[in-house]
Formats: sequence, structure tokens, C-alpha cells
Amino acid sequence: MTQIEVAPARATYDVTEVLAGVPRDLFLGGRWVPAANKDRMAVINPATEEVLTEVADAGAQDALTALEAAERAQESWARTSARTRSEILYRAFELTIERTEQLALLMTLEMGKPLADARGEVAYAAEFFRWFAEEAVRIDGGYAHRPDGAARNLQVRQPVGPSLLIIPWNFPLAMGARKLGPAIAAGCVSILKPAPQTPLCSLALAEILAEAGLPDGVLSVVTTSRAADVVTPMLESGIIRKLSFTGSTEVGKLLLAQASRNVLRTSMELGGNAPFLVLEDADLDRAVDAAFDAKMRNMGEACTAANRFFVHETVAEQFARRLAERMGALTVGDGRHDGVDVGPLIDEPSCEKVRVLIDDAVDRGASVLVGGGRPAGPGYFVEPTVLVGADPGSALTSTEIFGPVAAIQTFTSLDDAIRRANDTEWGLVGYVMTQDLDNALNVAERLEVGMVGINSGVVSTPSAPFGGVKQSGLGREGGRIGIDEFLETKYISIPVRS
Repeated sequence: MTQIEVAPARATYDVTEVLAGVPRDLFLGGRWVPAANKDRMAVINPATEEVLTEVADAGAQDALTALEAAERAQESWARTSARTRSEILYRAFELTIERTEQLALLMTLEMGKPLADARGEVAYAAEFFRWFAEEAVRIDGGYAHRPDGAARNLQVRQPVGPSLLIIPWNFPLAMGARKLGPAIAAGCVSILKPAPQTPLCSLALAEILAEAGLPDGVLSVVTTSRAADVVTPMLESGIIRKLSFTGSTEVGKLLLAQASRNVLRTSMELGGNAPFLVLEDADLDRAVDAAFDAKMRNMGEACTAANRFFVHETVAEQFARRLAERMGALTVGDGRHDGVDVGPLIDEPSCEKVRVLIDDAVDRGASVLVGGGRPAGPGYFVEPTVLVGADPGSALTSTEIFGPVAAIQTFTSLDDAIRRANDTEWGLVGYVMTQDLDNALNVAERLEVGMVGINSGVVSTPSAPFGGVKQSGLGREGGRIGIDEFLETKYISIPVRS
């Protein structure tokens, strides 16, 4: 039975002090200013449902101010040396690491994940700054002889230009760093729009980058509860040349349509419906560990979360039992408390969505091995849940769950398992558990996804390209090619007299 943690919160940092240390205005042109309309929006702690603080709630006028600042700063920032850009990012890396405890607590307060997980995200976010600090000085070009010998072909890489970066609430620090790192490294000025649920981490990032030496206007942060009022005028302005979005496929499609009007460069990291395949020869210890990581990271609120478990019928019962024991031993509660493993979901609609998905699966014949309920009291909590016998027609198997629920189906034929794994509009990531290298490579190559974890439930790292296929998105973030999303290639022809 899931335990509900009630121990007092750890006192490494005082909540009031941490909140007081974060700016709560808009960051425009290097200055902290209130919204033009003076509006404010509340930031809610999902573990208590209480208001943490209020931040500026931007409108259309603030969007125009941010655009003006970006337009003024782009030319000089593009001409700034790669070494200077690199050193700013490296200082941002150091400052982020130095402030790990404060940033982790801030993240736990506004997003809900346990402090241990939040510390991990701080390290993950910082590594994007370090990775792209190193990539900034490796932007290259090319020089080649034209086949007829009459000219030389020179290729140079130049920044795309002002970029609009829209990030989600589930990884509020890392998603900002994952987009800002390559944009800064490439020489692009940026406007960052965080999710309304988690604006504080983005404001803290802006403060860090300003302290690291980022020139005025190179970054603006616009917090708002009215995304359309802010995003639409930016995309229609003719100033923005690049849109990078992480979020739902539904919203991504709308943004792509808007971006098409001005033919903007786009990067889209959208929804996922990750299959997790456990083959007959899998090492079950490793498979259960990987399943736990792939399902429970961030309370299941991750686009990379394992969503559909396909387990060979000969090992399904043992795998399900062991995963249920692992998840049933978790402690649910306020992420600030000692011993808490699982924090709240982000809001009430998220809780209701997960509850409806569980009820639908049970109505269609699934059995609950552990969890399935919602603890009494305040907070948006859902018990870690394992179901077996999930009907393929259940909404749980065709919807991005975004919660701590594992629904297990069985298979006998590997070909059938792969077919079912690919039977989705999404294609972000897949997981394969097997001790047979031939099987591992066979399945990895046949899965219609952008990333594959073999005997591992975690694929995200700043050093590798992150992204999907089909309706999971366009482009890649991270890795050596991550900076390419913010660079254009220019060809210069140089005639040569013989």
C-alpha cells in the first residue's frame, strides 16, 4: 500500500528566503520590469494547492517590447566571438551548479518533484550550458574546389537570428537550458516563454545568465497565462526567425501552422507514447530497474516515459509482480519531505485525466496489482499504479498518460509486438529489454522512433541528439547536431583566374 509522507520538510534552505531571491517581473532588454498592464498571475504549489507567489502576467505590449530588444541585440551578438559566447555559457554552468540546493527547492515548490530528483535536474540543466560552451567554439564551415576549377566554394555557418523558445512545465530548468544553450552558442538572441505553472525556474535562469555576462537584450523572459496574446504577435512580427517548442502535439501543430506564414525555422519536441518491450530472454532484474526508471522519472510526467508495456507471456507474470512490488513500496508526498519518492502531478486536470484512464482500463477488464487510487487531502497526488490485462482498445494504451501508471500487455510473437509498438501516431522513444545482441539491434532498427534505450530506461543526455519521428516532432536537441538547429549555412562563390 502506498505510504503518504507526513514528516516535516528538510530545512537546508528556507522557503521564504528562496522565493524572495527569485525575480518576479519580466526580463526585457536586460531589465526586470512589471507587465505593461500590471497584471500578475499566481504560482501554485501542486503538493499543497497553496499560492507560492505571484509573477508578472505579460500581454501583447510586452511581447512587442521583447521583440524590439531582440532586434536591437541580434547583430552585435552574432558578431560576438565564439570564445566569448563559450565563456558566458561556462560561467552559467558554474553558477547553476553552485546554486543547486536553491534551484532544486525552487523546482520542487513550483513543479512538485522530490528534492533528489530536482537536484538531478539541476545537474542535467547545467550540463547543457557546459556542453554548448564547448560546441560554440567548434562551429565550422567548408572550403572546396568547384569541379570545373573556375571557382572555390566557401561555406560559412551563421546564426539563424532571433528565436522564440517555448518550454513546458515538467522539466522547468532543464528545458530552458536545453534550448538556451545552443541558441546562445550559435549567436542567436532569444525570447523564452515558460509554462504558466512553472515560471520561477526560467526567471532564475535569466538571473544566472545575466550574472554570467550575457549582454542586455540577448535574452528576454516573458511569463504569461495568455500564451496566444504573447506568442501570436511574435510569430507574425517578421522579427522572429526560429521557433523551438516542447509540448503537446496538439499545440505543436497550431504553432507550425502559425510559423508557416513567415516560413520560420522550427524545432518541435512533441508528445510520446513510448513502447517498452520485454523479450523472453530479458534479464528481469535489469528489465524491472529500467521499467521503473522509464515509468517513474518525474512521476511519469515525461514525454520519454514508458507508456505501453509489451511483455513476453513467459515472463509477464513475474515481471508484473516485481514491478508492482517496486512501485508499491514508494512513498508519495510533498517533495520537500525526507523519504518522499513520488511527488504530486502538476494540477487537478492532470489527476482527473489519469483517474479516468485507470477507470476505463479497469472497465475493459484490466486488473490493478497496486495503486489505482488518489490519497485523501490536499495536493494533486496519484498512487503509483500497475495494471495487467490491459485491453489494447483502452484509452490508457493510446494516450500519453503523463502519470505514474504502468499498463502491461503480453505478446508471443516478436513481430506482433513490434507491429503493436509502432501502431501509434507518435515516435519519440522506445525501450527494448533483451540479452541477445541480434534481437536488440533488430528491434531497435525496426521501432519507428527517434531514440531507443536497450536495457536502460533513461536515454536523455546533453551529449546525444534528442527528438522523435512521426508526430513526435521535428529536429534534434542536444548532441553535436543540437547547435545546427540555430545555424544557417551560407555558400560564397569565389572565382579563380587560371
